[in-house]
Amino acid sequence: MTALRDLRSLRNSVVLRWTVAALGIVVALSITQELARPETTDLISAGTTEATLRRAVPILLAGLGGLWAERAGVVNIGLEGMMILGTWFGAWGALEFGPWWGIVIGIAGGAAGGLLHAVATVSFGVDHIISGVAINILAPALARFLSREVFAERSGGGITQSPRVESVGDVDVVFLSGGDLFGWSTPDLLGWVDDRGWFLVSDLCAVLSGITSNVSWATLLALALVPASVVMLWRTSVGLRIRAAGEHPVAADSLGVNVYRMKYLAVVVSGGLAGFGGAFIVIEQTGIYREAQTQGRGFIGLATVIFGNWQPVGALVGSLLFGFADALQLRDRTAVHALLLLAGVVVVALAVRAVWQRRSTSALGLAAVAAMLLWWYSVTDKVMGELPPITPHLATLLVLVFAGSRLRMPAAIGLRYRRGQE
Repeated sequence: MTALRDLRSLRNSVVLRWTVAALGIVVALSITQELARPETTDLISAGTTEATLRRAVPILLAGLGGLWAERAGVVNIGLEGMMILGTWFGAWGALEFGPWWGIVIGIAGGAAGGLLHAVATVSFGVDHIISGVAINILAPALARFLSREVFAERSGGGITQSPRVESVGDVDVVFLSGGDLFGWSTPDLLGWVDDRGWFLVSDLCAVLSGITSNVSWATLLALALVPASVVMLWRTSVGLRIRAAGEHPVAADSLGVNVYRMKYLAVVVSGGLAGFGGAFIVIEQTGIYREAQTQGRGFIGLATVIFGNWQPVGALVGSLLFGFADALQLRDRTAVHALLLLAGVVVVALAVRAVWQRRSTSALGLAAVAAMLLWWYSVTDKVMGELPPITPHLATLLVLVFAGSRLRMPAAIGLRYRRGQE
């Protein structure tokens, strides 16, 4: 009974920590917006939150895909190519059979890419990086060939794009975001509080409104895959075998685990998740297949795996961070300028922490960076036009730099395995 109570206490403390962290982020963004010309800065709003969630989902799915493969010891650099396969097959499936079947067929297209990667790396022992790069080169060429054969003959299509496709639809939560209840349009309570303009309270309701209104069913399915991955990888015997294959395949083999089978399963699931991300881009974000529309999200998804320390929840947090940077540069460039103020304050806090830990060299370096950011913000009204489009990629690099000291990757990741080896 004591152990059970301790376990429940641990789970509650984890939930409490994530809740406090989320509230802290909202408070920081709200204060930054108030200080940075709130009448022109869309740093925190229902629209920004909704756009963040929609932009984060493909990155999250690619990140979960990378996590499954790397937990089994296989580096999946080919996530980008598998997403590209998901975009094409998702568009074709949506045109032929409807949007839900488009998602299913997009998953199958990505899984086929994962199977190819598994055959090359697991069965033939090809270097994981070389195999992944080959898939990233092969997938766009295959998509161009298939587009010429299929889409070019249809109205609105061509060798670089498909005709428009339908989405799977979205939902509003009743009484919170004005959803329909048996034909009756319920009150939009969160929107009402947001319109009042109350400091922090309205901002918090704006965030809640953004995640409860116009939410795609596909988004809900993608978010459900986070706890599903936790359960599958950490609460089932199959998940234990997959992780054992990535930590110590020789020991797993000696205990009767079919290491090859576990690696194949994980890499095919990895490709399917990446394919889901590609299909989501076509069906839910753009409504059309276009060549090269993944725009490196597969590589950013791989970065969320590292940022999240090979944990599903960490990959979710990383995808939201990158999705926020991506959504912000599309919605409001003045908000990107406001991020300079937020970044400066954060670096100041890191400098104070370094002083507390008696790391004088780090403290001086962080103080210099903070001074530069705050000076940049104070002497400018907007950032250069070239900066907002690369904001997500800069966020990726900075996060990986600061997260590098606490990483713990699977022990046998990227290693060539042969049954019976010592």
